[in-house]
Amino acid sequence: MFFNSLAFAIFLPIVFFLYWFVFNKTKSSQNTLLIVASYYFYSCWDWRFLFLLVFSTFLDYYTGIQIEKGKSEKSRKFWFWLSIIVNLGFLGVFKYYNFFASSFAELLNSVGVQASPILLNVILPVGISFYTFHGLSYVIDIYYKRIKAEYNFIDYSLFVSYFPLLVAGPIERATHLLPQVKIKREFDFQTAKEGVCQIIWGLVKKVVIADSCAVYANAVFDHYTSLNSLSLILGAIYFAFQIYGDFSGYSDIALGVSKLFGLDLLRNFNYPYFSRDIAEFWRRWHISLSSWFRDYLYIPLGGSKGGIWMKIRNTFIIFVVSGFWHGANWTYIAWGFINAIYFLPLLLLNSNRNNIDEIKLNWNFDSIKVIANILSTFIITCIAWVFFRAKTITDAFLYLKQIITKKDFGFQYLEPDRYNYELILLIGVFVLIEWNNRHKAEPLSGKRNLLKLALAIGSIMVFGTFSDYKEFIYFQF
Repeated sequence: MFFNSLAFAIFLPIVFFLYWFVFNKTKSSQNTLLIVASYYFYSCWDWRFLFLLVFSTFLDYYTGIQIEKGKSEKSRKFWFWLSIIVNLGFLGVFKYYNFFASSFAELLNSVGVQASPILLNVILPVGISFYTFHGLSYVIDIYYKRIKAEYNFIDYSLFVSYFPLLVAGPIERATHLLPQVKIKREFDFQTAKEGVCQIIWGLVKKVVIADSCAVYANAVFDHYTSLNSLSLILGAIYFAFQIYGDFSGYSDIALGVSKLFGLDLLRNFNYPYFSRDIAEFWRRWHISLSSWFRDYLYIPLGGSKGGIWMKIRNTFIIFVVSGFWHGANWTYIAWGFINAIYFLPLLLLNSNRNNIDEIKLNWNFDSIKVIANILSTFIITCIAWVFFRAKTITDAFLYLKQIITKKDFGFQYLEPDRYNYELILLIGVFVLIEWNNRHKAEPLSGKRNLLKLALAIGSIMVFGTFSDYKEFIYFQF
């Protein structure tokens, strides 16, 4: 069930009505309804993988209690590592086994040893990377005594399986979401109103921006060998806005839906394309994943406190692992590696925390510098996105090579297709709207709220229909 589907447009009001008017007496009844709704939501993808979600939930629930009850460090370590190994084992089998088997066979074949890998003919369970990381952070926090184990199975199950974040995040922390599900929620009209605005803006990002850009981004990347420099540049830009509109749009809808139920989720995007350097970009892009790797991988490895070689090692580890988290392909690893290269000079010069203040333009020399930094950061981000989007690393290098060697900047590809010129204008308008509202969670709240909502809904109806929806990119991760 997609957020941008007719099925979800029916599902959400039903759950909302039952939640506030039928199951509103106690916290337990509210949580039970949301768990049932979440399991139904997930089963719409493939009901056979429900067992994996339920097993993962029970595993971390039980091991968390055993870790807390453990009378010796040996016992606590046993349950801790059992949870870690089983969780990562499931993730490894379903997501990475075929990649490692094929890569190892290719390595053997390259040295003259004939090998035919045994591959698994299974599909990747949707959302497994996200709910696995929910459980892992919970168990790790209990082991290091940052939180207490949750003994109420209903409450813990909702934390893991809550449907708005189940299949594509944000990656929640037990310290943030569990305290909310342990109390009865009361309806707040203002919060619900903000939720509706955020849902609609998320749909604008997905249906109007991401799906429109996808038409051309897909065509450019699929036929890059026959296109000129300008077309390839536009293809990279289109994909940059496709993935941003797609993923941040999902996050906005998830946060907005949660506000309808009185729950607050972690913010996952903060206008990342207005970043002044790559360090700031990663503080604004997929915030829940970046902070997860920072807290559970980077800092335990020593962070930036050690010597120069430890800093370099840890930087490359966290970025490469982050790339590999996205998928079993060398292109994702290359994407992570490139971002590590981008980040490294800032780290070594101790300037990775320079741009933590709000962006302000006063139309002086400093403002020109800010704009130049934003544009340069966006350009190198688009270069990295080419590796993320390309089918192979070779394709990515050839794509970038063609931009340099073709030296043709005519509107070759744009002329024959529908609303090509309009798409460039649409992206420009979208950027201006986000820029003018960069200090808010979403642009639709505030003054002239009804007019902005009407225009947003109108744009959704013009650029897309619920009968012609496309799935979200991050479902494959």
